[in-house]
Amino acid sequence: MRVIPALTAVLFSLCCFVLPVATLGQPPDLGGVFDLNESRGLRLKADELGPGYVLFSPILSGTTYLINMDGQVVNTWESDYAEASAAYLLDKGNLLRGGRDPSSSVSFNEPGGGGRIQEFSWEGALVWDFSFNTETHLLHHDIEVLPSGNVLAISWEFKSAEEARQAGRRPELISQQGLWPDMILEFQPEPPNGARIVWEWHAWDHLVQDFDPSSDNYGNPAELPGRIDINRGRPPITFEPGTLNPNLMHTNAVEYNAELDQILLSVPNFSEIWIIDHSTTTEEASGHMGGRWNKGGGLLYRWGNPQNYGRGDQKTQLLGEQHDPRWIPEGFPGAGHILIFNNNDFGSWGLRTSVFEIIPPITDHGYILENGRSFGPDGPVWTYNTVDSFRAPFISGAHRIQNGNTFITSGPRGRFLEVTSAGEIVWDYWSPYSPNIAMPDDSTAPGLGPDIHSVFRATKIPPNHPGLTGRELRPLERQPKVALPRIPE
Repeated sequence: MRVIPALTAVLFSLCCFVLPVATLGQPPDLGGVFDLNESRGLRLKADELGPGYVLFSPILSGTTYLINMDGQVVNTWESDYAEASAAYLLDKGNLLRGGRDPSSSVSFNEPGGGGRIQEFSWEGALVWDFSFNTETHLLHHDIEVLPSGNVLAISWEFKSAEEARQAGRRPELISQQGLWPDMILEFQPEPPNGARIVWEWHAWDHLVQDFDPSSDNYGNPAELPGRIDINRGRPPITFEPGTLNPNLMHTNAVEYNAELDQILLSVPNFSEIWIIDHSTTTEEASGHMGGRWNKGGGLLYRWGNPQNYGRGDQKTQLLGEQHDPRWIPEGFPGAGHILIFNNNDFGSWGLRTSVFEIIPPITDHGYILENGRSFGPDGPVWTYNTVDSFRAPFISGAHRIQNGNTFITSGPRGRFLEVTSAGEIVWDYWSPYSPNIAMPDDSTAPGLGPDIHSVFRATKIPPNHPGLTGRELRPLERQPKVALPRIPE
């Protein structure tokens, strides 16, 4: 077992989620759907299932698994670090994953922190081990591989309390740790341990506020929908009662569209997805002109909660602390649409979890936005939700596969589903694997509760993926051991 330095790090790193509550220190509502005595492994395999393999890593585990559609493990990779993002199978057959670096000196404990990117060969040799972890910056949540081989990554960056005040942040929303907005970095790997930043985008360059005319960024958010209101977003709740959380955005996913040269972000603290232009230079990305779409680094598109830019009310909010927005690729049913895992879908039905498919209103000239209105569409063109314990208030994800089915990760339970367009479940697998990070005394991490099998996000890999070409894909002769979770009394 690997060792993580302190129990605090284990508990705060357990899952990268936003608490769907309004009271400081209140524990998350897990929906009453968890049962540690549930049977684990493959539960359903129907004829309509698409072929392929599934790649995943349990939260607080150093192991990444590749399983076949019978639930048998065909390959594993081992890291000294717990996972900090989804794992990616590269075209050359290597594995790319984020790692949770326990040496982080960031001044606040926030789920999703990482600090490290690692690449392993198919056989498990570590070929790239890069750290971006300082007192003022920390990689977190997700990474994305570009066609060039460069890697997009999300990072927090520190702004002092004084900088936050000067930017127009309301004083009552500023924590003692200042403010930690997000930036997007493009790294060019320089193995074995280096990387060069070749492009960057900072949310801090695109703020607006209507609170203080004497501070920076003053303006009317409704007239500047491409900017981020520094005083919007969910209340800054934290795990420590009575304190404010300095995490402004908590961006939990980054996705790239090569045809559009655009980047799609999931920003759960705002309950929105954002799209920015990657065709800019770094200098253009800091302003509001330039690039293919001539908006600089301003938001090209945003959807899910138009209250954030003064063009809607609570009734118009459709997303709730969502995860894993993805464009549907060319050649797949729904190509060009965006799938979103909507963790907290709320309405007249109460609170539930849904998968949304939306059609973004894009033309050759950019995204349509009528005067005084919010970005469309008014709602999804396809939705999946059930009442069969699908509730997943944090982590999780969804993506379309080529036969038209949708692959879903119900993260808190470590449950993976494949569903048809009609909503029929054709594959249902419950991961039996749990954390293998140990405490300093070499004991198993205690008190992890009912989400012991949590998975940030799983990915279905098609059988014709270049990374699988020529690989030995038979089930391992010795399947990995399944550690029984500690059952709370």
